Amino acid sequence: MSRTYDVLNMGRSSIDLYSNDVGSPFEQINSFAAYVGGSPTNITVGARRLGLKTALLSAVGEDPVGDFILHFLRNEGVETRFTPRKPGHRTSAVLLGIEPPDKFPLVYYRDNCADIELTIDDVLAAPVADSTVLQFAGTNLSKDPSRSSTIFAAEYAQQHGTKVVLDIDFRPNQWHDPRAFGVAIRSALRLVDVVIGTEDEINAAMMTDPHQVNLTHSQISDAKVSGDVQSAVQTMLNMGPSVLVEKRGEHGARVHLKDGTVIDAPGFPVDIYNILGAGDAFGAGFLYGYVKGWDWYKAARLGNACGAIVVTKHGCANFMPTMPEIEAFVAGYGGL
Repeated sequence: MSRTYDVLNMGRSSIDLYSNDVGSPFEQINSFAAYVGGSPTNITVGARRLGLKTALLSAVGEDPVGDFILHFLRNEGVETRFTPRKPGHRTSAVLLGIEPPDKFPLVYYRDNCADIELTIDDVLAAPVADSTVLQFAGTNLSKDPSRSSTIFAAEYAQQHGTKVVLDIDFRPNQWHDPRAFGVAIRSALRLVDVVIGTEDEINAAMMTDPHQVNLTHSQISDAKVSGDVQSAVQTMLNMGPSVLVEKRGEHGARVHLKDGTVIDAPGFPVDIYNILGAGDAFGAGFLYGYVKGWDWYKAARLGNACGAIVVTKHGCANFMPTMPEIEAFVAGYGGL
């Protein structure tokens, strides 16, 4: 069936202020560069640059920051008419430090933010049934009305034959209790076809480590989530999804199928400049392959290539690669 949009991305949008003082501690930053951000927003831009028809179901405030985001997205060719303004609420913002190779502090400004105010009516006004894929982020489930609206959107998608892709997107400080994150994710899995996440995110979603139940908010936020990822993967697949894509950083990606098949797609070695947004770039590339009917290996390799390019850049959405850029990049590694 022909549909108007390849992917409808649902969730947060923000202005991302990236430190221009790379390597400096956060307190010594002198200036920031302004980009567009938010996981589903990044993914919709990345998928659009690769050639998919994408639409964004998010929300912004009646403020200049909302103008900034919508202006960028329209110039990119992303359909924004399903991203409403929310009077009385602000467009969110994120400040990001860059201290390679392994320190990238983030500060979120999401109090009273517009995208959490997405309603079921907003979902009904969006082309859920006219899109090949509905993709949403786990952070959507952190608060209502976004939580119930996202579950409704996934139910509606399932009823109309739209594939549902969940990016786990674990942001501990966006939850009143990070353990509630796992509860929310598990409640949505029956509606999901494909899950994308890191080892830490998979374990957090499935609460693999029993000691987590005794951890405080700050302990979970500051520590890596431990546990048996393979057990978590199998449990997650038993709860509904047919595919789980494990993002493995420099090691590439591992695709787990419901029948027990595991497909490893190696990454592309590059010098890391900034890891922030690399996972969203992966998501954009993987979704392209998924929509186009590629095999799992090739779709994951494209995701890896997108992520590898973005980790060499200053920001995320503004630096998503085009297909010609991908082709030139992978040629040096023997292709996808």
